Amino acid sequence: MIIKKADLEAMAARPAQYPEGDLPEIAFAGRSNVGKSSLLNLLTGRKKLAYVSGSPGKTRTINFYRINDSFRIVDLPGYGYARVAKSVSQDWGEMMERYLKGRSNLVKVILLADIRHAPSRQDVEMYDYLRYYRLGGIVAATKADKISRNQMGENIKVIRDTLDLLPEDKVIPVSSLKKTGHDLLLEEMEKLLED
Repeated sequence: MIIKKADLEAMAARPAQYPEGDLPEIAFAGRSNVGKSSLLNLLTGRKKLAYVSGSPGKTRTINFYRINDSFRIVDLPGYGYARVAKSVSQDWGEMMERYLKGRSNLVKVILLADIRHAPSRQDVEMYDYLRYYRLGGIVAATKADKISRNQMGENIKVIRDTLDLLPEDKVIPVSSLKKTGHDLLLEEMEKLLED
């Protein structure tokens, strides 16, 4: 898949602000500091499409990006950042749950996990939730440039074991810095949209 066109279509805090459910959507979820914005910019070939912040936890809305006028990439708010007030993180949780449960044109949610660390308790909870709603199956292991090739297989195994992935579930190592792995992720996204 080649992304030729990518535009921010909506920033939504509640369903009334979502764009029409007329296009298939692939959402991205992950911890606040996992590199989601950088990966979305890499996938779309746009340096500043998704805002990359120096301080995690800045995305407080669900951001809808219209891609090639044929589908949407949806950037879900990051979770697990300790400096955010409990009431705010609770609001995010409810916002995400409303979207995940109620969006009939949602095809898949790609979970982002930092390849350097075992997935957190919140990552496991998120993946269990995605699996329950049949939205799991793909994990993008970010920051792959931070570990050696020798560590790669072992760290992917830790991700697979911690999230209790099925044999057919995919873990794709990606690096926004080195611009690697995104082509494989785009291939998987293309397959999802063809199905």
